[in-house]
Amino acid sequence: MTDTVRSLRWYGGLAVLFFGVLPAVMVSLLVTQGKTPQSVGFVLVPGIALVVAALVYAVKGITGTDPDLSARWMQRSMAFVAGADLLMLGGNALIRMATS
Repeated sequence: MTDTVRSLRWYGGLAVLFFGVLPAVMVSLLVTQGKTPQSVGFVLVPGIALVVAALVYAVKGITGTDPDLSARWMQRSMAFVAGADLLMLGGNALIRMATS
């Protein structure tokens, strides 16, 4: 029997790393180095919480045995990553536009 969710698990895991963890680290570095306004740190805190939640759901989806349940975990993980990106990157852009 083939695992129909195998590609979703691989690409979902990579998406959490590239679109969740990497932007969180990059925005954190911008804030700590002082290259962006300090108020960006206020949108960074809930954004990092969403990325951590996405990581937890992605791990549950990757290690799950039931394909349907794994697919739902991975879909929730992707939704959290999208929300975190919207919050962190969009918030950073809006705050930078408002201060300059």
